[in-house]
Amino acid sequence: MIDEIDRTSYFHKDWRIFLGLAITVIWLLLGALYIAGTVGWSTFVDLPIDAMGTFLEGAFAPLAFLWLVIGLFIQQSVLAENNEELRRNNLHSEKQTLAIAATELNARQETFFKIAENTRRQLGAVSGLLYISSQGPVGNNSVTSEDLAEIWKQFASGDFEVFSRLFLTMQATVDNDMSDLAYGTEIRKRHADNFIVGFDRLVKLANECDSDNIILDSLIYSAHGLFSNRLRELHPEIKFELMTGTDSVAYLEQVVNSQA
Repeated sequence: MIDEIDRTSYFHKDWRIFLGLAITVIWLLLGALYIAGTVGWSTFVDLPIDAMGTFLEGAFAPLAFLWLVIGLFIQQSVLAENNEELRRNNLHSEKQTLAIAATELNARQETFFKIAENTRRQLGAVSGLLYISSQGPVGNNSVTSEDLAEIWKQFASGDFEVFSRLFLTMQATVDNDMSDLAYGTEIRKRHADNFIVGFDRLVKLANECDSDNIILDSLIYSAHGLFSNRLRELHPEIKFELMTGTDSVAYLEQVVNSQA
């Protein structure tokens, strides 16, 4: 109904309609004057049917051609307006699609950040167990129980990367054999492998909601990310590649299989 009203108002406003009506009226008036002045109405009315039909056919042929041309121009204008309306609808649909995609991406990112917080806590606990196994009383006993308690307090206060930072600091000391600290015993190896697996899963989630690698880079260059790279370098059984933000979870299956 709305389209019909719009089209009717369009016809009312088109100057070609008024021009056609004006030419038609003028043509009819000229025809009437011609009949009245040259033929005479009485003579015209008495003409045979075939002669009158031939006269009317010749008289109205130009009008028929005129309205045919006007109709074609009007149809072209209507088609052009319809095409423009379709183009605007397509643009609107594209904007809606982009908005939906952005909303979906934001939802995935919010979900990721919620999962990432719990995963960072879990990775911190795993690195803490590895630290105790290598530096605590069951390891080389270089850290006292009181110092361990203080470090765990930092962890409990929300500093989930404290143990990863300690390991990264220790690797600068020549006295520390990081390979032995990370993989010297079966328990340490299990903790190190669990850390790599957990961090790679977090990276995989980041890849699914990170379109420009900002989240991924922040993970890789965090203390957990740097420590995971160091564990990859030192792994005694599997040849890992360092994570660079692309295909950083390619070896996840190898790690999982190595733990089986």
